[in-house]
Amino acid sequence: MERTYIIPLRKGWLKAQRYKRAKKAINTLKEFLKKHMKSEDVRLGTFLNLEIWKHGIKNPPSRVKVNVVKDDKGVVRAELFGAPVAEVKKPEEKKGIIKKIAEKVTGKEAAKPVEKPAEIKPAAPAQVKPAVKPAVPKPIVAPVVKTPAPKVEVKPAATAQ
Repeated sequence: MERTYIIPLRKGWLKAQRYKRAKKAINTLKEFLKKHMKSEDVRLGTFLNLEIWKHGIKNPPSRVKVNVVKDDKGVVRAELFGAPVAEVKKPEEKKGIIKKIAEKVTGKEAAKPVEKPAEIKPAAPAQVKPAVKPAVPKPIVAPVVKTPAPKVEVKPAATAQ
């Protein structure tokens, strides 16, 4: 079963403190989906989560448009409306030459040929690297000592009268 909802979140998160608003919006969203989809197992998609947290914890959106899918097991999955849907594709096996020839001859898929177990080769002795690099002596630099400048007394100039 697949449905699209516009879920109001503002009434839910206005009841919470500012620093808990996005969390409260998530809980409000889950409660809405439990009530309307009649299932206890509700899962939110990545894009929906990012949309709610986009402006930080203190300022979630007031409403969200969501695509909701309920599978046969009763699991409800919600994703942001318009978000890309990832389809799971099983990679097909590539047929080797033996399978192709057997298929042409018999007209049916051939049974898998028995593969030989891989031979275990003895590992080559590993080269031992030194754990610590040899210490390189650092050049010694003499500390610079600043000497105070000599004090010069300035006498006030005598004024001519």
